[in-house]
Amino acid sequence: MTPDFDEVINRIGTSCSKWDEMHKAYGVSPDDGLSMWVADMDFRPPAAVQAALEKAADHGIYGYPASTDLPYLDAIRWWMQNRHGWTVERDWILSVHGLVNGVALLIDTFTKPGDGVVLMTPVYHAFARVIRASDRELVELPLAIDDQGKLALDWDNWKNALTGNEKMLILCSPHNPGGRVWSKEELREIADFCVKHDLILVSDEIHHDLVMPSAPRHTVTALAAPDIANRLVTLSSATKTFNIAGAHLGNMIIADPDLRARVQKRMMALGISPGLFGLRMVTAAYSPEGAVWVDSLNEYLDQNRRVFDDGVSAIPGLRSMPLEATYLAWVDFSDTGMAPEEFIRRVQQDARIAANHGTSFGRGGESFLRFNLATTRASVRQAVERLQSAFADLQ
Repeated sequence: MTPDFDEVINRIGTSCSKWDEMHKAYGVSPDDGLSMWVADMDFRPPAAVQAALEKAADHGIYGYPASTDLPYLDAIRWWMQNRHGWTVERDWILSVHGLVNGVALLIDTFTKPGDGVVLMTPVYHAFARVIRASDRELVELPLAIDDQGKLALDWDNWKNALTGNEKMLILCSPHNPGGRVWSKEELREIADFCVKHDLILVSDEIHHDLVMPSAPRHTVTALAAPDIANRLVTLSSATKTFNIAGAHLGNMIIADPDLRARVQKRMMALGISPGLFGLRMVTAAYSPEGAVWVDSLNEYLDQNRRVFDDGVSAIPGLRSMPLEATYLAWVDFSDTGMAPEEFIRRVQQDARIAANHGTSFGRGGESFLRFNLATTRASVRQAVERLQSAFADLQ
């Protein structure tokens, strides 16, 4: 069955963060506003996921799942092999309560208070939040913008940026919020940087399935740099791909047995194990049916991207960064000459759109807002019309 991504699904009043907390966060009412901030989708997941939940409910007993859920592990292995060309063994996979939980666990395992943790900013805001809450030092390496308007590694400005106190680098691949698909060569450079500075490399690849059809293919960091397995942890999750973030389930994939043993010991100390329903949902999603659904999704998102970019580019002073992956448009308002307070006011009060403030993503995000395009085409068109109206005086 072809998924209907144009179906309007009312999420208001369902304890949904994206819609039910937008007024508190941005002063935008869900009654007449557009929610384009929290990175989940306004789409139902594949029918197989719903069927798996219904089957579990029909059984009616919700006891402890097996400590090693083989269908779940094999579904991950099948997906990684067939979608990403990566052979993963069962015992490499450790499950956590979502990837923010995984990042926190890895920081706890491999660093101590006062140690530096490196981010290439602007980047997913939860990383910095966890680093600071863990009493680690946040070390920001600001990304450059190349002549194509894309985020780029900035080795010339980074060569003297570290002090030796740093113990970990967290990479976002593909990049959120910039939408970059890092090349194999770039991933190799990042791996070499980690070796040079003796850093654990945490590669968050949660967006690896959400790549635009015309964009470069995502490369798994473990395949780009197989020689650094003794310092590499790959994070993956079906939750972003299939819009099941409420399952709070993600994976740390660790090939090196010594590295993995350290993480397993910490997980045991903290009592971390996955829940029943997430296991069933992911097992159903990582399937041939799920693969067909994702292909359809990416085609739809690509068209949303075109509609949004065309509309934004028609507004003088606004630039939407070329989107290769994710469904998150990163829009630069710097050429308007406006202070952030002014363009934010226009977006939130005049256009009635809730979008993430760029400053929350760290250095380099000051003149940006992030817009979630994983919604109906009609909503994207409406967002464009509202933005054009809010900045009509520039046209």
